[in-house]
Amino acid sequence: MAQDTAVPKLNFEYWLDKATEWGQATTLESQKDVCRHLPQLQEFLQQIYETLKHMNSIEAIQQFPLIGQLLGRLCWNPFVIGYDESQKTLMWCLCCLYSSEPQNPVELKANSWIRSLLCHLLSSSKWESNEAGTNTFISALGYTSADYYSHLVKNMVLSLVTELKGNQFNGLNIQERVPASRVSEVSLFCLPLITLPDLTPLLETLLLCHGGASQELLSSEFLEAVNEAFLKKKISLSETAIFGLWLRHLPSLEKATLYLLDQLVSIQMTSLEEVACVIKDSLLPQAASHPAIFRVVDEIFKNALLETDGAPEVMTIIQVFTQLFVQAHQNDNKQHKFPLKAYFSRHHQPLVIALLRRPFSTHCSQHLKHISEMLKTLVEDESIRSFVDLFEIWFLIARFGEWLDIAAEQLLKASAEPDALLWLLAFYYSPQNENQQRTQTMVEARGVYDQLVMLFSCTVLSVKDLQAAVHKTDTKQSCTQHLTTHLLISFLLFSSGGHMIAQEFISRITGTSDASKEVCSLLFRTAYRINRNGERNQRTVKLVNDLLQKLTLKV
Repeated sequence: MAQDTAVPKLNFEYWLDKATEWGQATTLESQKDVCRHLPQLQEFLQQIYETLKHMNSIEAIQQFPLIGQLLGRLCWNPFVIGYDESQKTLMWCLCCLYSSEPQNPVELKANSWIRSLLCHLLSSSKWESNEAGTNTFISALGYTSADYYSHLVKNMVLSLVTELKGNQFNGLNIQERVPASRVSEVSLFCLPLITLPDLTPLLETLLLCHGGASQELLSSEFLEAVNEAFLKKKISLSETAIFGLWLRHLPSLEKATLYLLDQLVSIQMTSLEEVACVIKDSLLPQAASHPAIFRVVDEIFKNALLETDGAPEVMTIIQVFTQLFVQAHQNDNKQHKFPLKAYFSRHHQPLVIALLRRPFSTHCSQHLKHISEMLKTLVEDESIRSFVDLFEIWFLIARFGEWLDIAAEQLLKASAEPDALLWLLAFYYSPQNENQQRTQTMVEARGVYDQLVMLFSCTVLSVKDLQAAVHKTDTKQSCTQHLTTHLLISFLLFSSGGHMIAQEFISRITGTSDASKEVCSLLFRTAYRINRNGERNQRTVKLVNDLLQKLTLKV
């Protein structure tokens, strides 16, 4: 096909001589000569492009050994790149010379050179107003340098967006289709220019382009670069464009999820409101309304939890993410959307529905008892034998950890029958226990619970009183110790006597970094729940904030 549109050798040599003669058009005579030849030069460049687009980079260099010299010289001529379509055509020619899979140092160096030229062509900083040629040309048009190049970029982007979308109706009332190779070329061209604000409409248009069922139109390098720029806040794209990116490119979705986890684990959080803000800003809870995205994010969270051995901070992040996902789903006004239970289709649906219910202060104990009974029946089912099955059930409960915190509070505040709620907490802190072990855990937890209930109504309480009460029960199992910590934090936050000794008592039970992290997570979750549910308990929130200020210094 290349021979059909071959560029005459004489013309090529002629224009290379002209480009060498003109240089950067710094003299008046060279500027006049460039202007006289611009229409013919543009026609020639278009002819070059029509030839190059049917070749790979190796074939192009073989047929036109001096093509790099010609394009390189023309790219630095302000009169050439300022004329009509010449700048865009130069870019397409450069993209044709780009090696998608460079095989040697020469091709790598050529790619680097091409990227630098592309950056130069759209970077206004490369053309300062004190350059003689540029100043003369732009001033004659009545523009400042900055205005001129800004308009030039916007017009080019508009032209490309229009081309990619196709004319909605042509003469035959049929939508025109852009060839896949053309879409790929455009995505390649965007690589070095992704962070330019004026390029945003083009990026969004590209991300909405789709090929056949198994054909990806956009280069993986382009998709990765867009994702990287979005994660680092270098560009701002619509939710639709970002969701489209993650749906079509799994590595980008995985990187976005891991980036969020790293970001949250590494920051010194001061509240779960701050954590929620970071999570919302990532767009992942909103994107998870697509079941395919939800499954990927959910799997990464599971692995993170396993790899960190159930780190409290990771668990808290997952719980906040789940709350935000449910909220985003409920706020989604789409006519056709998946029901929430569909995202947890592998689980016992009545239990899923019960966990999805928004907690309210009334009837919480009865609802928690219902959850516990369903969970117990499910766990004791003979068909649940593998670790994987048990972990899936536990992870479902863990996602909705707010119910566990409410259970610990209701055990002490409400006059409910405690066994069901204690069993729920015992399962959470030790899901792998067999019936005999869990029975022992229940005995130990019940002993601690009974002591705390007796002290709950005391308005005057000492640290020694609380320690003595807790130590009356011999807690041999580590899971009982975690459960006891959970009950103790609820006791200190929601009893009058507990408020008075909270700081001193917590300082005694947080001697290690792990213990501090565990207590911090419980405190963060309590304050977040109170604020989120609109509960009027500012005294407890103030106490939590005071405790956290001291604890975060120890973590």
